[in-house]
Amino acid sequence: MQHDIGRIAILEDDPIMGESLLQRLTLEGHRVEWWTKGEQALRQLSRADGAFDLVICDIRLPDMNGEDVFRQSSRESATPFLFMSGYGDIDQAVRLMRSGAVDFITKPFEMSALLDRISTSLRARPAGAVEGGLGISRAMRDAEMILRRYASHPLPVLIQGETGTGKEVSARFLHQASGRAGSPFMAVNCAAIPAELLESELFGHEKGAFTGAHQLHRGYAERAGDGILFLDEIGDMPPPLQVKLLRLMEDGRFHRLGSETPIPFKARIVCATHHDIGSEASTFRKDLYFRLSALPVSLPPLRDRPEDILWLAQRFLEEIMQVRETPVRGIGVLAEDAMLEHPWPGNARELRNRLERAAALSENPLLMPADLFPDKAPSPPAQVGTLSDARDAAERRQILRALSATGGQISQAARELGVSRTTLWEKMARFGIEGGGRSET
Repeated sequence: MQHDIGRIAILEDDPIMGESLLQRLTLEGHRVEWWTKGEQALRQLSRADGAFDLVICDIRLPDMNGEDVFRQSSRESATPFLFMSGYGDIDQAVRLMRSGAVDFITKPFEMSALLDRISTSLRARPAGAVEGGLGISRAMRDAEMILRRYASHPLPVLIQGETGTGKEVSARFLHQASGRAGSPFMAVNCAAIPAELLESELFGHEKGAFTGAHQLHRGYAERAGDGILFLDEIGDMPPPLQVKLLRLMEDGRFHRLGSETPIPFKARIVCATHHDIGSEASTFRKDLYFRLSALPVSLPPLRDRPEDILWLAQRFLEEIMQVRETPVRGIGVLAEDAMLEHPWPGNARELRNRLERAAALSENPLLMPADLFPDKAPSPPAQVGTLSDARDAAERRQILRALSATGGQISQAARELGVSRTTLWEKMARFGIEGGGRSET
């Protein structure tokens, strides 16, 4: 197997292990440095200024904990960490990954397994990462980063967020970023299938298993193969089926209805819900929730990330124009202003639906506010505000337009706006715009 090449730092105090890793990784073509103490690593990482593609870090060090090295170094750089430990367990792996580690391997390990993990981590570098599609806001960039970290692991993922925030899009992003991209992605909406049919749809049934079962039916769990089984709106799954899903996860196998023959389950489970299924008030099984939420992702509503509105609108409109005959070729400035002022209770799904309807009905090349919001009554005469308020509102809209046009690149947006990067950051902070969080060179 051909492995990606990079500059790698090893933080390992054991002389035999350290020497072994140094020699093998050097033979593989990597540029390698070996450190034995945490303080040494922190000094070198602060001087390197992002020059390392990966740090392979032991947990137990003579002078400090490996996690402390990671947390302190991450304040100054975003160098990925792959942890190794002889004391590892699932709780530690989850904690490290939630903190930002790209991977985790437990000693003792085969060198081939470590090489594969290294190669996966190096392929996840920004230059070679899966092209983003969730948004340009800091929150959605963070969500993409988390999903990339989760991609190489078999643990369940739970995606939470309001209806229409892009939970299935995020699950598909995870699928494409993982080694399962060539395997099936089977999506099941637990709220859309009647409760009495959901078990059969999920696990399948044999011919004659019940009235109307005229032939063998393979369920989603079986058809997912070694890919991803996406359970959307998991919070609406009936309690009896929650028990069977828990058993599936514990046993790694299931039965079709009407059969006693076990079928191995090889897929990875990814779930989504707009409910707070982990709250005390929720009737969702707590033991199942803890299994499903091993790797959590939270998606904020569109109203909390306004810099994504125009960026998403342009992407949606381009996709719509590819499949529909329409005279619409763009979005007018007044329509953009109206979109930036709308609260979007239906989130990105509402945005796409409004654009699809406008593209189908409008006869203008540029969409106007009435095309997107025909249900809105004419606004009452606005109260006269100060010139300062009007200038702030106009500046905020123009900054959001620039961020959308540049894909969230702060430096490029500043050049487009004719201001310094520092000035743009100050204005973004003043107007409550978080920024895209994309690294820039």
